[in-house]
Amino acid sequence: MTAPEDTAPTAHPTTAHWGTYDVLVSGDRVVGVRPGAHDPRPSPLIGNVPAAQHHPTRVAAPAVRRRWLEGGPGPDPRRGDPGDEYVEVEWDTALDLLAAELDRVRREHGNRAIYGGSYGWGSAGRVHHSQSQLHRFLNTIGGYTRSRDTYSHAGVEVLLPHVLGRPGLAEVLHSAPTWEAIAEHTDLVVSFGGLRVSNTHVSSGGRHRQVAAEGMRAAAEAGTEFVSISPLRDDTPDDIGAQWVSADPGTDTAVLLALIHTLFTEGLADTAFLDRYTVGADVLARHVLGADGGTPASAEWAAGISGVPAGTLRELARRMARGRTLVNVGWSVQRTRFGEQALWAGIALAACLGQIGLPGGGFASGYGSAGNYGAGSTPGGLPRLPQGERPLDSFIPVARVADMLLNPGAEYDYDGTRATYPDIRLVAWSGGNPFHHHQDLSRLTRAFGRPDTVVVVETHWTATARHADIVLPSTTTLERDDIGASRGDATLRAMPRAVPPHGAARDEYDIYTGLARRMGAAERFTEGRTSAQWLRHVYEEWRGRYPAGAGLPDFDAFWAAGSVAIPDRRDDTALLAGFRADPDAHPLATPSGRVELYSATVASFGYPDCPGHPVWLPAEERLGSARARTWPLLMVANQPAGRLHSQQDMGAYSRSLEVAGRARLRMHPDDAAARGVADGDVVVVHNDRGSLLAGVAVSDAVRRAVVQLSTGAWYDPSSDEVTCVHGNPNVLTADVGSSALSQGTTGQHVLVEVRRYHGTPPPVRVFDPPRITRR
Repeated sequence: MTAPEDTAPTAHPTTAHWGTYDVLVSGDRVVGVRPGAHDPRPSPLIGNVPAAQHHPTRVAAPAVRRRWLEGGPGPDPRRGDPGDEYVEVEWDTALDLLAAELDRVRREHGNRAIYGGSYGWGSAGRVHHSQSQLHRFLNTIGGYTRSRDTYSHAGVEVLLPHVLGRPGLAEVLHSAPTWEAIAEHTDLVVSFGGLRVSNTHVSSGGRHRQVAAEGMRAAAEAGTEFVSISPLRDDTPDDIGAQWVSADPGTDTAVLLALIHTLFTEGLADTAFLDRYTVGADVLARHVLGADGGTPASAEWAAGISGVPAGTLRELARRMARGRTLVNVGWSVQRTRFGEQALWAGIALAACLGQIGLPGGGFASGYGSAGNYGAGSTPGGLPRLPQGERPLDSFIPVARVADMLLNPGAEYDYDGTRATYPDIRLVAWSGGNPFHHHQDLSRLTRAFGRPDTVVVVETHWTATARHADIVLPSTTTLERDDIGASRGDATLRAMPRAVPPHGAARDEYDIYTGLARRMGAAERFTEGRTSAQWLRHVYEEWRGRYPAGAGLPDFDAFWAAGSVAIPDRRDDTALLAGFRADPDAHPLATPSGRVELYSATVASFGYPDCPGHPVWLPAEERLGSARARTWPLLMVANQPAGRLHSQQDMGAYSRSLEVAGRARLRMHPDDAAARGVADGDVVVVHNDRGSLLAGVAVSDAVRRAVVQLSTGAWYDPSSDEVTCVHGNPNVLTADVGSSALSQGTTGQHVLVEVRRYHGTPPPVRVFDPPRITRR
């Protein structure tokens, strides 16, 4: 029942990936939000919550695609058709159908034929965590094919163990120097890919308070200087006084090698550090100096590739050598073809400066990419729902999902291995949206037409849900009890339910419990616990990791208080400090025990697109390439400022950043004028893979010949005129791996052309639910 209009709203604390805040509830509806009391600079993403919570695209009841319901399982090229009809059914019917289909696939094809996608950011909660819930269920019924690595930073995850060792990878990702350490120790931060504040609004698990923006400002006030190498001027906040080095997208490796070249040729490289702490410095030096028969990687050479003047590059190298310098290679930089090379070259540059392991110096990858990066660490870990033992070790690199579905039995390279794609018959997805994350969405649609069955557990009718045969409605974070925190967070927080479930939505735990019961696996899945009992169990298990509980309250006291300080939180000052202090006593977990500027292991793989040391490899999707003669603009598809990936795109804040009701495309004034395009116009952005409509914002913060269109607009193929009327850039991006080493995504850069749209554009229909009938 809805409370009378004059009832004062009540405040309910919660945590999302974009922070801690209060939702204001009147009756059974969220009517507003307000920042948490401890967050002086809350993320504006909280403004999306009220509209999203009760939006017409909420999945209200279990629904089955009519063609599957009447025709049974099997490949269907019409899966994802905007005109598809869904039939709402009772929960028992839906679960009976799905349990029978899971049993059929297991019996006829084996568990390897089940793909448990679930890559995404469905919930900040530690128990009602979509990925963990689905994977736990699939493990209890015999296993599944999983994904490995992430769309965010697959290059980091696969390359760095070869260069720094796997513990070194963990340090880079989870123990970077805090902003306070940078303010105290760092003279210069040089960031490839910028330090975009909107990215720092997001942390997996959410944060007690947003710290990145104020940390950058405090460091600048303390004297730390910043240099941003990026095609976008506003990749750093205005109030830190950063120098903008405007470079063509995708040329970071060339710039990095030129900086190394200057250090070597001007006697500025720290050869003592290179001799003691690295292997392969001689190979690196020969390469950048051209002694191996190649072209020297001089500043003039890099200027011709990147568009950055040679004098600017030489002076930057000298400036970096004069003081404590931190080299940051953002995650965006490695989400491109040959993206691993910029990471490796960034480590090599930090090694040549001799500052790896020093407080506030060396190498980093993640500042400006996520809010918990450089904000402390929690070595003892956080509470979590266990995913169970994995009875089947079948996996693919995460960004190769379309390849897998389209090419069962085909071989592919990955990190020194030759693997074979499984023959997937059932796709189960929960808490993620590959029609946001993945590239070349027309190809992905064809791929989703190949399995016998696609099942999606979702809160809203996303594009992925609209490609499913069975859609099961799940509760949102605000409709269940949970606990939340991110790595390095100051507190663990209670997340009490604020509103009742929408329609017939159920907690994912209850959905999988119902399936497990039908498949004879209920005891293995639940271990005799309800979700409320799991919440208590994971908290008490976490508390029990500390001697005498470290003074942590029991669960009831914690829940009543609403939060508890995480006892082992640490403010980190240096990466690889132990190795720096004594490399013999604390060697890296690499074959040499040192930083591998040349890796014999990687070289032995024989990959032309990832040799044994950092090199410049020109990508096809770049300015100056042969392809650019037809598609002369380089589009940067960066992370959106108005939402987390595609979540809550219908929210007020996300919609406020649109232009003409569509995703916003930024263009340099000269490029817009050359095409007769003005601010606010609707344009067609196109290449040989597809087309989309977007609204134009003319801005000189974008480098010439570069356009910028953030990811995350809900995919809307409802018109025959263009592939997406709403502006999803992944209808244009190429579905190819970064290299044979990591097979990471390459969706950051794509060549396009832009023309003004004439006439009345087709309407955006993606925020209307699909056609639904009721039995």
